[in-house]
Amino acid sequence: MRYTVRAFPNTYLDSVVQMSGTRAMSSTEGVRWAAAAMATPANLETLAEQGFDAAELAGYGVNDLLLAAAAVDDATADRALDAGARAMFAARRSDERAAAAERPRRLEEALRAQPDSNLAVVSVPGEYAALEAHKALSAGLHVLLFSDNVPLQDEIALKERAVRAGRLLMGPGAGTALLGGTGLGFANVTSPGPVGVVAAAGTGAQEVMSLLDRWGPGVSHVIGVGGRDLSDEVGGMMTRSALRALDEDPATELVLLVSKPPSARVARQVLASVGATPVVAVLVGLRQPPEVPAGVEPADTLEGGVRAALRRLGHPPPDAVTDPAEVIRAQLDGLPAQRTLVRGLFSGGTLCFEALTILSRLLGPTYSNTPVDPHRGLPAPAHSHVCLDLGEEEYTRGRPHPMIDLRTRLELLRESGAEDEVAVILLDVVLGHGAHPDPAGELAPVCAEIVDRGGPRIVAYVLGTEHDPQGFAAQRARFADAGCVVPETSARAAVAAAAIASRDPALVGELP
Repeated sequence: MRYTVRAFPNTYLDSVVQMSGTRAMSSTEGVRWAAAAMATPANLETLAEQGFDAAELAGYGVNDLLLAAAAVDDATADRALDAGARAMFAARRSDERAAAAERPRRLEEALRAQPDSNLAVVSVPGEYAALEAHKALSAGLHVLLFSDNVPLQDEIALKERAVRAGRLLMGPGAGTALLGGTGLGFANVTSPGPVGVVAAAGTGAQEVMSLLDRWGPGVSHVIGVGGRDLSDEVGGMMTRSALRALDEDPATELVLLVSKPPSARVARQVLASVGATPVVAVLVGLRQPPEVPAGVEPADTLEGGVRAALRRLGHPPPDAVTDPAEVIRAQLDGLPAQRTLVRGLFSGGTLCFEALTILSRLLGPTYSNTPVDPHRGLPAPAHSHVCLDLGEEEYTRGRPHPMIDLRTRLELLRESGAEDEVAVILLDVVLGHGAHPDPAGELAPVCAEIVDRGGPRIVAYVLGTEHDPQGFAAQRARFADAGCVVPETSARAAVAAAAIASRDPALVGELP
């Protein structure tokens, strides 16, 4: 195996562009592992762990961009590095005048070039993100803080400052937003409509915005506030600001608030402060909803929240979105008795937690690495149901997010498909801008191999809209052709998995 590094000194490209380089290198035949990354201490440590020469890596600094590939030989490594460089630098114009003109390297330069801007997207390593966000707030801008690994005390200071300035500080780790029809981060393409979304949950926001598009009313804005915003420490500062902004927006007739279980105290305070615009509070997995004021309706699944929103707007929800019992019965045909377990392999943390809570209610204890799982950190006992969030740090060190890079999912899919006790594998497949351009093209063939050899049944939920660049209908069709069950919502996917594992088709009738 040849371990090759190519450096671009004093060159910064944001993480989304780096991901495109990683994907291009990884898809080169003969490459075992590859990454495009800035030479931060954490990234250098990851490269050393993968087998790259630590002494060579010590010569690089945080301002250097690295392409690294582990390949079968030098020629393959060089091809991979060339492909990564082409993918990352393709957006640069090639004519001489454009090559001579420098792109803005500082916020001040960008504002001089584009003085009407009112929002900055910050996507730099977490240790530098707070400083850049403070600069943007000083310039009078709203901020989408895409970066994660930002210290909690920095988040609190940023949000306190943003509140004083009357600005939105979305994040840290705000992966999804839709403002004025423009998607930021991982965003689905939706039709305009009367429902605004405030979300402390990235794929939770994507699920509800996609269902609102597919089922009719459409979306006004989506404001991501970061997963810690409704914690005791942060106190819901940006959730309050976002709710006020949507309450003042004439295009928003109803707000969907989406969160994994928040601090009960903070949830009560935030919901008590809502304005005149009706609110549906989707607190995923919270069996005992907090006391809510008039005008607020609680829900504990993403689908349930969207259905409540449709009813409040006088828009009939779909009559049937579940897989009929006969679909589940067909999956049970020939399923060996020893196959009783569920394996969930998720790219979306909120979708993972929603599945975890539904499976726990229907099948009993289900284990996960998701931060809000009470079993987190404990080894899953033998013969256990398990849902994995592959976006957690233990799976993304040195690799892009699993919505973009499918390698980890493919490895675990093959492993789970070979386990004799696994009855069903549960997958989420997230479409939209920023996501993998053709996830079904890579995942569906492996699903078909597992199904064709009599392995576990596979339930694949495709999150997206008909307007998304990957083609929603075509992606669903690929999984259906591979023999997968393809439900209409993330919650229904978890129910279908439980119905197969328990041999009880009647479960698909209602959400638990």
